[in-house]
Amino acid sequence: MKNTAATNTRASNGNGFPVSGKTDPLPANTAFCIDSLPRIGNGFDVHTLAPGLPFFLGGIRIKHSKGCVAHSDGDCLLHALCDAMLGALALGDIGKHFPDTSDEYKGIDSKILLKKTYQLIRKAGYRPGNVDCTVCLQAPKISDKIAKMREVIAGILEMTPGTVSIKATTTERLGFVGREEGVATYATVLLYPEV
Repeated sequence: MKNTAATNTRASNGNGFPVSGKTDPLPANTAFCIDSLPRIGNGFDVHTLAPGLPFFLGGIRIKHSKGCVAHSDGDCLLHALCDAMLGALALGDIGKHFPDTSDEYKGIDSKILLKKTYQLIRKAGYRPGNVDCTVCLQAPKISDKIAKMREVIAGILEMTPGTVSIKATTTERLGFVGREEGVATYATVLLYPEV
């Protein structure tokens, strides 16, 4: 029997997202379309800490003697989350969409960047299922701030706080985080297609 290829009747831009004007061939006997699959992404961000700057993390301001050196407000956690969401759909990274060479984003509240990223994800036909983040920070301790961060992020992404996980850890005084020279964050997100 001659092997034939199934054709995706939804036009695609190559990342599995619908656009007009072309179709993508799929292997024979493919029982699903790539557009119907969940997508997972991870993000990482790091910022230098310097005295006298405001410290924003997870969408809230935290009292501390140091803050992040950055073009925006330097919210390392939200930046990693933006990258995770963009990466899940192969849409590039935060620097591509919100370049630090643009005056438009100078000093911008990173909650606005997260909202814009969320809108891009929804426009592509996806929405987040759950978020898992890790903050590497020697000081200050933020365990009592995590509940508020989860609420803020859940509100922006139209999720419930129970689907947003944030953990915090030190590096046992090792490396630039341990020396309190900077903060690093990791984020993982699972995106589901709209049905």
